[in-house]
Amino acid sequence: MPGDLNQYGFLFGGKMLSWIDEACWIAASLDFPSSRFVTVGMDHVEFRHGVVEGVILEIDCQKSKQGKTSVCYEVQVSRGGDDAKSVIFSTRVTFVNVDKYGAKLAIS
Repeated sequence: MPGDLNQYGFLFGGKMLSWIDEACWIAASLDFPSSRFVTVGMDHVEFRHGVVEGVILEIDCQKSKQGKTSVCYEVQVSRGGDDAKSVIFSTRVTFVNVDKYGAKLAIS
């Protein structure tokens, strides 16, 4: 959408990172509905291709690792409907489960 683009007509990187964070949080919340997750990190951030107005993005989040209090998701962003699935961006997002005071809590 136009409001998501920079002055050169390309998607703001921060917008994509926000969407990735939200998509992975939704995946984690569906996998562990009684947990309260907060994002603790994203691995390597590198945009491989620019995204212009009108491109529909597909964000694929797959659980890759689970610890006692944390869970990681591998993420790939590609152009929606693109049979070749050329990856625009990929990273790993890590969440930790916390109590209402922000202290780490075992995932249930």
